[in-house]
Amino acid sequence: MINSYNMDETLTYEERIRRERSGMSKSFAKLADYLLDSYIESAFMTASELAHTLDLDAATVVRFAQTLGYDGFPDLQREIRQRVLKEMLVRPIQAKEDNSVAGVVGNALKELTLALEQTRLSLDVDAVARLVEKIGAARRIILLAENPAQAAAYNLVQFLEQGGFAVYIARPGVADLARTIHTATPQDLLIALEVNGQAPYIAAALEEARQKGLATAAILGAASLASARAAEVVLAARAHPSLGVGITSIEAIIYALSQLLRWRFAEKFSGAEQAIARLSERIQHSND
Repeated sequence: MINSYNMDETLTYEERIRRERSGMSKSFAKLADYLLDSYIESAFMTASELAHTLDLDAATVVRFAQTLGYDGFPDLQREIRQRVLKEMLVRPIQAKEDNSVAGVVGNALKELTLALEQTRLSLDVDAVARLVEKIGAARRIILLAENPAQAAAYNLVQFLEQGGFAVYIARPGVADLARTIHTATPQDLLIALEVNGQAPYIAAALEEARQKGLATAAILGAASLASARAAEVVLAARAHPSLGVGITSIEAIIYALSQLLRWRFAEKFSGAEQAIARLSERIQHSND
């Protein structure tokens, strides 16, 4: 149970929610997550409107606010509105000063936004479509990922598995790459994921795969990387000197690819997330 007594008044509503989140009931947890993720929308809702949006009782909203130490929902909402006003009015003024926290953060996000927009404009959509068809026809998808692209590779694995595709990540060592190419068949698809070419053997492995007649593709942080010359299908982000921007650009391409896969093979993905969630729930409570 949540203890509403002795609540530290110096805590923000976010800090109060996060401190108490693990002990909340399902209704309270649902409300807590909405206030954290959709605070702008909740800033302009009445307790009744918020309750209706989440299919809860209005009294639950009031009790939630009181449990966190507020007099009621209007008291909690006032703090949320103050945050929204600060973000809309105060922070843009602060961000105009480059030599400030807001300025540095704002400029970093602007740089990232520009890079993603450039990638959006330059990305070969026809190549994305060809890769989707190759994935759909493959018996098995094998990912060859350098270290900076590992997180993106695991995201792609997780998504493909939801659609029932057979996929795994090959280890990047020379012997492991050689073993992967040797055991692959013409029904397999090899996809290289590289941000800045830190793993020099991946391009060579792709070239060996092509000579063996295997299907190959590459998702890259720049079109100039060696793997782009070795792969049949290339999805390349706009080159950027920052490793962090390159990683994010690769993630963006994979997200776009995933959405196209979900659209193209809708029957494979239909109900997958819900089924996985139900199975996870059963596994979690199997020993209860």
